[in-house]
Amino acid sequence: MARFMRLDVASTLLDIGLVPLFYNADVETSIELASACSRGGAKVIEFTNRGELAYPVFTELVKHFTKADPGVILGVGSIIDAPTAALYLAAGANFIVGPSFNPEIAKLCNRRKILYMPGCATETEISTAEEYGAEICKVFPGETVGGPAFIKGVMAPCPWHRLMPTGGVDATEASVSEWIKAGAAAVGMGSKLISAQAVKEKDYDGIAKKAAQCAGWVQAARGNSVFTGLEHVGLYAHKSTAEVLSAWYAQTFDMKCREGNSSYFVSGSGAGRIEIPKTSANAPAHLAVRVSNFEAAVAHLNGKGIQMKDVSIKPDVKSGYLDVTDPEGNLVHLLWLSKK
Repeated sequence: MARFMRLDVASTLLDIGLVPLFYNADVETSIELASACSRGGAKVIEFTNRGELAYPVFTELVKHFTKADPGVILGVGSIIDAPTAALYLAAGANFIVGPSFNPEIAKLCNRRKILYMPGCATETEISTAEEYGAEICKVFPGETVGGPAFIKGVMAPCPWHRLMPTGGVDATEASVSEWIKAGAAAVGMGSKLISAQAVKEKDYDGIAKKAAQCAGWVQAARGNSVFTGLEHVGLYAHKSTAEVLSAWYAQTFDMKCREGNSSYFVSGSGAGRIEIPKTSANAPAHLAVRVSNFEAAVAHLNGKGIQMKDVSIKPDVKSGYLDVTDPEGNLVHLLWLSKK
């Protein structure tokens, strides 16, 4: 049974704008590939039904990520009939993708509140799929139906379309940007992102880095910054104690104080928090800037000559400090939090 319903999957997919897709007959390799995509910020992952061992491998992926990285949204692709779709839904698929449109799959997924992304190559096919409830249509094969010009062309009279080209999207800033600026809601990437050479060499960190770059290029093409705002302010207790300082803020502003392992966190009903670390630092304060994609943010800062230190990577939290302070000597902290 799916852990994520249709609206949750669609929202996450559209937010990230990138869906990696792959098939591999080896369970451990498939886990490593999906983990690499997740580390790169691509949490919506399509495992394609293209081999005799696809189904048992997929079931193992579901078992693994349910515990190891619950924020990963696994779906299955290359589905052309309802019985096969039902088999994968029973195994825990959170979405179904096909190279073509099948009305029986659409009915099955609608009954279960599952996202179905059928492959479409004409405006008629897109409109028919939408009539059957498709929130997002896969434009396939993207490079032969007209490329970005096709997306732009059909979006002109029908701006409500949500289209995801697959096939013809290269892992380059120019290609990703062209598709997104043409009107694509997201892009699907297979061998251009997860190359056979990278798999052979077990270059999983390289795949994670490329996924982060592609996700960052999607946001840049949309005109969005990977840096989304201030997450919290960190104050250090120099004249009192962390407990006293956090209690003062909580009592003065009628907020709640939560004690963690290394800090106190004071917050109200709105956005933002105050963190008071239990240990002091040789700095006035620290600021935590929230990011939509940690790896893309790091890559962006690296391009400006700024490196990271004290980096911590966990399934639900990714953080690290810039190796430079701001002009006033304040530490700056990057923070990515899972939305789940």
